[in-house]
This record gives sequence, structure tokens and C-alpha cells, in this order.
Amino acid sequence: MLHALASLVAPVMMERLTLVVNHVLAGETVAMQRLAAHRGRRLEVELGGWPSLLPPPPRLAFTVTPAGLLEWCGQGEPALGTAPDLQVRVDASNPALLAARVMVGDVPTVEIHGDGALAADVHWLLDNVRWDVAADLERFFGPRIAQEIARAGSALAAALRRALHTGADLAARLRPGGTGRSAP
Repeated sequence: MLHALASLVAPVMMERLTLVVNHVLAGETVAMQRLAAHRGRRLEVELGGWPSLLPPPPRLAFTVTPAGLLEWCGQGEPALGTAPDLQVRVDASNPALLAARVMVGDVPTVEIHGDGALAADVHWLLDNVRWDVAADLERFFGPRIAQEIARAGSALAAALRRALHTGADLAARLRPGGTGRSAP
């Protein structure tokens, strides 16, 4: 039942995710210009190590539009013999940790394969483009409330970052051969 529900929700989530990514890209003229040079090219994101207990993620394939934005390719399988111009592989063996890291602004470790020029521009995007959440909040709530929400969000992100680092340090210590005591 969970898999059936996921197959109904996935297209809607992907459409919304694409809108958010395009919103972030549209905030950076240079980002759109860099992508526009690759119009018509297709890139796919592979979530490597996805846990089999979870419903499979939707197909993460996008085409670069002439405007330098992304268009989701949908759920269907690509035509035989059509490889993506660029494949980005993200370790998703722990989706909750991956999501938490992305939410606090950490860029996940990725492997990029394919066209060199497109890979260079996607790498540049990953390194340089960030969502200015505070500016978006200000448009909805005004500067005073947006500032307080942004401050609370920053405090939450900092706490999450500390928790992630503490958890990683603890896991390293508990691992056999770690710097601390080994688990029995």
C-alpha cells in the first residue's frame, strides 16, 4: 500500500521540487546563463544505495530548457539507447541523514559522469547557488517577521549541524578500531 501511495504522490512531489529548483536557479542570473548553454541536454540524478524497505524514489531526470531552467522528464522510462548527457550519483543509503544535511546547507558528496562542460557547470551550481530563504520569507511576512523566522531557522540549522557532527563522531568512536571504546 505504501508503494501504491508513493506512486501517486511522487509525480506531484517532483513537479513541486522542480518548481523550487527553478525558483532557486531563477534567483541567480549567472546560473541560468550557464545552464542555457546546455539547452536540450538531459541529466539524471541517481540515488545510490536507496533502502529497499522504502518505496523507490521517482525517476530524477531533467532536461535543460532554453531559458536555463530544468524540466522534469516524468516517470516514464527513457527510450532505449538514449543515455543522459550527465549522470549525478548521490549516496542515499541513509535518506534521513541526506535530507538533514541538505536542509542545513551541506552539499552532499556526489559523483558526476558524462559531458565535461555540463559537468563543470553543474559542479559550479552545486558549489555556488543557494536558496535565499530569508528573501522569500520577507516577501510573504515582511522584514521583521522574516528576520525572526530566519534567525530561528539558523539556530535550528546550527543545532542540526552540531547533532550530525556529534552523531558522526560518536559512530566513529564506537566503530571497531575507532578512537574510543568499541561496542561489545
